Amino acid sequence: MEYRRLGASGFTVPVLSFGTGTFGGKGEFFSAWGTTDVAEARRLVDICLEAGVTMFDSADIYSSGAAESVLGEAIKGRRDQVLISTKATFRFDDKPNNVGSSRYHLIQSCEAALKRLGTDYIDLFQLHGFDAMTPVEETLSTLDDLVRAGKIRYLGVSNFSGWHLMKSLSVSDRYGYSRYVANQTYYSLIGRDYEWELMPLGLDQGVGAVVGSPLGWGRLTGKIRRGQPLPATSRLHKTGDMGPQVSDEYLYRVIDALDDIAKETGKTIPQIALNWLLQRPTVSTVVIGARNEEQLRQNLGAIGWNLTA
Repeated sequence: MEYRRLGASGFTVPVLSFGTGTFGGKGEFFSAWGTTDVAEARRLVDICLEAGVTMFDSADIYSSGAAESVLGEAIKGRRDQVLISTKATFRFDDKPNNVGSSRYHLIQSCEAALKRLGTDYIDLFQLHGFDAMTPVEETLSTLDDLVRAGKIRYLGVSNFSGWHLMKSLSVSDRYGYSRYVANQTYYSLIGRDYEWELMPLGLDQGVGAVVGSPLGWGRLTGKIRRGQPLPATSRLHKTGDMGPQVSDEYLYRVIDALDDIAKETGKTIPQIALNWLLQRPTVSTVVIGARNEEQLRQNLGAIGWNLTA
């Protein structure tokens, strides 16, 4: 396993992290991703640790907290072997203050995540989205307090625009608050908007990319083909219109190119798509997901070799 610095911080992370969106399976949206229970999660964690995948990414809204709870049970007794990344900001329930990046909600979210995860600190805590209703100073001073209290080690964001992130970094610099060092972002061979503004910003400001949905929201699995129906088990049946969009023709053109590279390299389409991301500027870690052991082992085959330019 290769390890890289997370942005400009002194913190190193494995180039592959494991995403827990498949843990818990509560609700129509997340059950379409997966329904991994504690026993299955423990087995997946075992495989990850054997391969050096030590970082596990979650969020409070994944299955309404169940994903964090399952992860907490799966790592019980080996907290010192793992790095935990989680997120908060999006609405958690119908209580009026349980949404956004206010001091109230962030403190409450952090405390609840710590309890569900069964730990007393979070290695990387990320805002799941930008809250335009809360002053940036309030958000950053609260996060800085949580860092100083030892409940959070490093800070990151997700779903921020360039100006959201740059404004936040400037406020951190102005007041001496802890800086964001990670940007969990959608980036794939069929979704390259990240390169336009956020990648140059990350290079300039020392913000590392934590890449989510690296297989294009489940479209680069190698199972989607021109003129063929979606596989019966694809989560795109229920979630295809909820995630990043791409035209069918563009998707098929990329898959055609990947097919050619697969023949030349002997690697699978997902492995090529993941390895390509690991060659890109600013990328610190790529978050892989898996419903089962077979999918996980295939994704782990994306490392240990490099595509040529």
